[in-house]
Amino acid sequence: MRHTASDPPAESPDEMRARVLASFARQAMMATLGAEMTSVTPGRVELALCHDERFTQQHGFMHAGAVAAVLDSACGYAAFSLMPPEAAVLTANYTINLLAPAAGQRFSVTGQVVRAGRTLTVCRGEAFTDGATTPFAIMQATMTAVYGRPGIHH
Repeated sequence: MRHTASDPPAESPDEMRARVLASFARQAMMATLGAEMTSVTPGRVELALCHDERFTQQHGFMHAGAVAAVLDSACGYAAFSLMPPEAAVLTANYTINLLAPAAGQRFSVTGQVVRAGRTLTVCRGEAFTDGATTPFAIMQATMTAVYGRPGIHH
């Protein structure tokens, strides 16, 4: 992001982390799925998700919709971590590739900023199962920074 001398001072890493965690705590969908935020650094977040039979498909794998929701949140919060404190974040677009079934007991999901712009931020998300090093799902997502819109706040 480009900053000028008139920009307010950047927030500290602790302030950014607190802002991201507070926003994540308001996500009822993530709470319903049982997703937890396990790491927050500038431009990168990690989420954890445990297998839950309520969110499986007919073969017992985690449903692609649940996986996509958590990947989307990981990408969104990675982008949000680099946005100014007065910004809110919304997903503009994403593409997901499901490379293998979501088979396992514990899933690790990462969101990483590829390129941050003033308005649009492109992210990559990856989902891993049970400590694997090869993702079973990947996502490319575009997030948008939103300022001063009624009903949308950070």
